[in-house]
Amino acid sequence: MPSKTSAKSAKAIKAAGKSAGSSRRGGGGGLGGKRQIPWMMIGAVVCVLALIGGIAWVIVPRIEDRRETTAAQTDVKDFVPTPQQKDPSDKIQGVVKKEYPAGIHITAKQRVAYDQSPPFGGPHDGSWAACTGVVYSKAIRTENAVHSLEHGAVWIAYNPDKVGGSGVDELKRMVKGRPYMLMSPYPGLDKPISLQSWGHQLKLDSADDARVKEFITALRLNQNTYPEVGADCANPTFDANNPPPFDPTTPGADAIPMDGKGIQADPSELGAGGSGIPGMPGGSIPGLPGGLSLPTDSPTVPEGIPAIPAPTDAPTQPDQPAPTQ
Repeated sequence: MPSKTSAKSAKAIKAAGKSAGSSRRGGGGGLGGKRQIPWMMIGAVVCVLALIGGIAWVIVPRIEDRRETTAAQTDVKDFVPTPQQKDPSDKIQGVVKKEYPAGIHITAKQRVAYDQSPPFGGPHDGSWAACTGVVYSKAIRTENAVHSLEHGAVWIAYNPDKVGGSGVDELKRMVKGRPYMLMSPYPGLDKPISLQSWGHQLKLDSADDARVKEFITALRLNQNTYPEVGADCANPTFDANNPPPFDPTTPGADAIPMDGKGIQADPSELGAGGSGIPGMPGGSIPGLPGGLSLPTDSPTVPEGIPAIPAPTDAPTQPDQPAPTQ
């Protein structure tokens, strides 16, 4: 028979065991207690990551687009005009060249019987199409675009039925925001793409053809090849958002002929075919790049000839809005 002392000892051991079990289960609030999940901290981290992702989603494409635009608008070194190479387009296969009289202006209601489609010289409207890197969303009046060429611009025309979205986007990158450039659809064009500068044209099948950049480099603001050196491309009187519409019909019998017969050339404009100012020795302008300088035996400018600043890539006023496709 167990003694009272033994019974007490057994009870003490049993009580101690229960106390230890309770501690192991965290009942005592010790180090082994149940841990709480920091939901607020996790939510904050998720929000920060989402914000960073959203910013990257917006900014990264813009950076990439700017990089592609910069690359598209970078000149091709071998086609930059120099005194030794006044018209680098001579090296570009497929370029068509013609001589046209300059300064022959018509009214907004008249049309010209152009000899080329798209035209790249000849009589034109007295108001030029804004060519400050404008991408026109619809076809514009041909007579206005030709005047832009007289100012030294390059006009990219494309057939909207033959050039897809990616091709249009590639051409846009070469034009948008770039001074002395314009681009517009040209319904019925016999080739997908046609590039025009004054007296020059190049028709191509693809927007990624290397000759697009070569043509622009060789002829945009090439002072050896266009008549009205120093003329601006900004035109506040020309509504780039709602330009005069393109007329696809054949000009009638009352259309102005290519020689501008019966129309007096505007005396305020320069000579034709890049010949410079009429009456100036050699038809040249002193101090201008591209090989235009006075002969050594004629060091001064004749009296009465106003100084004409050489145009640059810097726009003279904020660019016209460029409608998107």
